[in-house]
Amino acid sequence: MQDLEIYIRDLEPGAVSRWIERQVDDVQLDDADVASVAKGSAVFNGRKLSITLYPGAFGKRFTSVVIEGAELPWNTDLECARSAWRMMGGEIRCSSGDWQEGDSVDDEKWWRLDDRGEQQVVWN
Repeated sequence: MQDLEIYIRDLEPGAVSRWIERQVDDVQLDDADVASVAKGSAVFNGRKLSITLYPGAFGKRFTSVVIEGAELPWNTDLECARSAWRMMGGEIRCSSGDWQEGDSVDDEKWWRLDDRGEQQVVWN
C-alpha cells in the first residue's frame, strides 16, 4: 500500500472532488463540509483508492488530504501537490521527503506551492 499526503490551505467545499475527478474514475467523496473528516474512494487503473480529508491540520487553516492505494496517479507528494495546485490554486504544501526518524521536526523542510512558485520552507 502506497500513500500520498498534501496539505491545502483554506480548502473550499467540493474542491478536492472536482480536482480528483479529473485524475481518476468512480470518485465517491462528499467534501461539501470541509470542517469535518471526509472519507471516500475512487478507482485508478482498475484498483481502489482510499481518500481521506482531515481538516484543522497545522494551525487549523490546512486540510490534510491522504490518498492510499496499491497504485497511485502520482509518484510523489510533490507531483500530487502540483496537480492539485494547477486545479485549485491557493497554497498547497507537502513533505520534501527528506525527514528521517530522529531528525528535528523544527528543521524539517516542506514544499510550498503558491502564486510565488515552488519553494522549500520551514512550516512556520
